[in-house]
Order: sequence, then structure tokens, then C-alpha cells
Amino acid sequence: MKISQYAKVFISVEFAGLSLMSCTSNQPEKVIESKRPNIILMMSDDHAQKAISAYDSTLINTPGIDRIANEGMLFTNSFVANSICAPSRAVMLTGKHSHLNGLRDNQDVFDGSQVTFPKLLQSTGYYTTLIGKWHLKSEPTGFNFWKILNDQGEYYNPDFIEMGDTVLSNGYVSDLITDYAIQSLKNRDKSKPFCMIYNHKAPHRSWMPDTTDLYLFEDVEFPVPETFFDDYKGRKAAELADMRITDMYLTWDMKLQPGEYEKESTRGGSGQTPFKEVEEYAKAWLDRMSPEQRKAWDDYYKPRNNVFTELNLTGKELALWMYQRYISDYLKCVVSVDRNINRLLDYLEENQILDNTIIIYTSDQGFYLGEHGWYDKRFMYEESFRTPLLIRYPKEIKAGSTCDNLVQNIDYAPTILDLANINIPDEMQGKSLRPLWQNNEPAQWRNALYYHYYEYPYGWHNVNKHDGIRTDRYKLIDFYEMEIFELYDLRTDPNEMNNLSDDPDYQTIKDSLKIELDKIRDYYNVVF
Repeated sequence: MKISQYAKVFISVEFAGLSLMSCTSNQPEKVIESKRPNIILMMSDDHAQKAISAYDSTLINTPGIDRIANEGMLFTNSFVANSICAPSRAVMLTGKHSHLNGLRDNQDVFDGSQVTFPKLLQSTGYYTTLIGKWHLKSEPTGFNFWKILNDQGEYYNPDFIEMGDTVLSNGYVSDLITDYAIQSLKNRDKSKPFCMIYNHKAPHRSWMPDTTDLYLFEDVEFPVPETFFDDYKGRKAAELADMRITDMYLTWDMKLQPGEYEKESTRGGSGQTPFKEVEEYAKAWLDRMSPEQRKAWDDYYKPRNNVFTELNLTGKELALWMYQRYISDYLKCVVSVDRNINRLLDYLEENQILDNTIIIYTSDQGFYLGEHGWYDKRFMYEESFRTPLLIRYPKEIKAGSTCDNLVQNIDYAPTILDLANINIPDEMQGKSLRPLWQNNEPAQWRNALYYHYYEYPYGWHNVNKHDGIRTDRYKLIDFYEMEIFELYDLRTDPNEMNNLSDDPDYQTIKDSLKIELDKIRDYYNVVF
């Protein structure tokens, strides 16, 4: 097996309450030192923790993102409030759960008139910019300058909207977002501290790698998750979801082109979108490529697709082939993000502004990389509920430190405001993370997390509405419209395969968690 430089492949207790967890440039730009730090919030889309080597080196090496962890703090228990793209972004901006910020699912439009951390920074003297993916349907507010992708954006030669004007950009999306981020830093008002939101599209579906990365992971066989062939026993909502890797489309997701698959075949198609429409999606994205990009793309995929066609795979063999194609393309997109993050960090260092800049890296949620046979997100299960969080700020944070406390993306806005010495509005429901690196065992830190997913029955993937509570050991999920509870002991069952909701030995724990779930709903003023 040949290994790329980016890959590393290696062939009952009584419930007594909710417990606390332990927690190079020759001419650098002239800098006007500010007492307040600069801030960069870096966010990718659908980036699973296990696809960052600082968390797990099994799949990939990510030196750029790891640099933030090595020089700052890695949060081992970081979670989202609602595991879906637009709602998660709204949570980060507002510091409020979805029911209060008004964006519960991807059908909603973000209310830009409400309080957000960029607005408060801008009003107190920060120069604020937004570069990359926005995906909130309304026009950005609270920014001195913004340049965003149109909706989801495209991987190749995407359209960008700059302060209301749409322009076509030539190149690969991760490179372009970083080019524009660096340019915005060069053009900023240098008499002010700055805050930049730097949002990548990758590694969002349909995982189209840069041509420079196509041949990474050649001959690498990635390890198959132990839950890949999950039968969903005892978990009705999971059984009903249509987000299996075998639900993917051979065109849009697997990169096959006409003539390389059976036209009427349902293999790789869940039926959630008409197959003809999916073919048109794939064609439109390929048609954006320049002749040089398209040639590189076809030179890589066509010979490999021909081999797949000749194999005529079915059943488990087809599922495993699709998994290997999926995970390889996904990780190649991560490589591009990582390379560009390193490039941006290099720019900051070369211009002597890195150490006065708070660097936060996260994603809008986690993602399934074959666990339970899935891709996508949405569920409160660990793989999509967890999200990466790494923070670098050498003036306060010790290099190479970790935090095990329960943190959530409602905390990002309060943390940023606290670090900028701005009062945190009472309406924000999160907590500043600052005490977690100032005091390893803060007395008033939370001991449980609340989660709520709303997008059903419309939208994709047939994931039923649910909310729930997670402590350091237990998780209770309420699929309230199905009238089904799920209970997991994360210490004995980290893969969440054994629903204990009806187990007589766990009824005391379940009853206690139901009481705590009602309390946390009241605490966050949840409305259904």
C-alpha cells in the first residue's frame, strides 16, 4: 500500500446529577499596535473531527490546522446546537439557539437586524470583513467589507458577490477564498483592530478536489468504520433516514459521467431528487471548468470510472467501493482547506500580526465519514453533533493545551466579545470560553448541553425532528413527533449502537435525564 504524505492508514452506575467535566516577507506591513486583539474566525463546512490529525491521525495529516492546536488549545468536547449548515452559522453569529435567532432550518432566512458579534465589534471600532461562504439568504450586516459565495457556491470558477455585485472568479474555491482574505487584510483600515470571518466551502458535498490534489491517496484503502454495516436495530429514526452512502448519486457524488453508468440504474440514487435533475447538476458543475481543468479532471476520473463500470458491483461490494471514492474525495478537499489555512497563517506571521490575532478554527458541524453507513449530518449522534474547535492566542493560551469541558457553538460570540473587551448582551445564551484557559476547573461551567434539529419533513435525508440533552456520560434524545426516546451510555457504548431507553436497568437514569431535559428547555426558553 502506498501512503500519501497526507494519509496515515492503520491496516451501571446510579445517576446522581449532571457532573462537571475537567476541562516570509522582506517588507512586513507597518502595524499600528492595538490594545485589543485582532480576530479571525475560520470555518469550514462539514468538517468531521476525525478528519483533523490533531484529533485523530488515522485518516489524514493536517499540518495547517494542527498548527493552531500545537500553538493554542484544542477542545475535545466541542459540539453544535443544531447540526445543519445555515442554522449553525446563525448560532455562531448570535450566540443564541435556533428557536431564538429565528433560523431553525435551511428554508429560513437569517434576520440580519438582530444583534450579532460582528455588529458589536464594528460599532466599537473594529474593521470587520466576511470572506467566503455565507449561505444565510439575507445580505450580510455588520461588515465593513464582504465578498461571499453565491448560495452554496461552486468548487471551480465560482461566482462571488462583493458588496452586492456578482462577479465570476477563475480558480479553485479554497484558493480564491484565501486570496480574497489576504487581499482584504492588505486593504483594511490599519488604524483599527480587525475581525475577519473566513468561511470555506469545502469539504461540503459533492467533494470536488482541486486538480492539484486529484492523485493524492492513490492505492490507499481507507479503514472502514466498524459501524459501516449498521442494521439500526432499536433506532427507528436512524433506520428511516436516507443518508446512507449507497443513497449517493453515481453522477453528482461519485463523479461518473454519461456512458459510465446504467442510465436507469437506481444504484447510488435514493430518489430524493429526480435522477435527470441530478445529472444536470453534475453537468453544470463540470461545465464551469476551464479546458485545462476539465482535461485534468477527465484524465484522473475516466480511467478509474471505466474500471468501476467493468466490475459491475452490487451489494456490499458496491457500498465499499462508494465509501472509498467518497472518503478519498472528501479528504482531498480537506487537504486544500488545510493548505490554505497554513497560507493565511504564514501571511499573518510574515507581517508580524499573528501573535496579536486570535485564531479560531471550527466547522458548522461534524459529518459522517461512513459511520453507521452514512454521510451528511443532522442527527444528535456524536459524529455530527461534535465539531472541531481550536483556538490560538499566545497572549493568554498556553501552546499545546487541551480542554475537556462541554462547549458549544453558542459560546463563540460571547467569547469573541469578551476577548475584545465588549459587554456580552444578556440575550446571548452562550458563555465566554475564556475562563476555561484561565482556570482549568471553573466553578460555574455547564454540566450539560442542549440540541435541537428541526428540518422535517421537507428538505433532504428524512431525519425526524428531535431535541435532547448530553452530559459527560449520557445522552437522551427525544424524537418528539415520533414519540420515541433514545438513551445512550457513552462510556460503555461510544458508537451509540445500543438504545437503552427501554432497558429496565436504566429507567432511573432515563427519568432523571427527562427531568433535566425539561429544565434545560426552560433555561433556554425553548419553544416547539
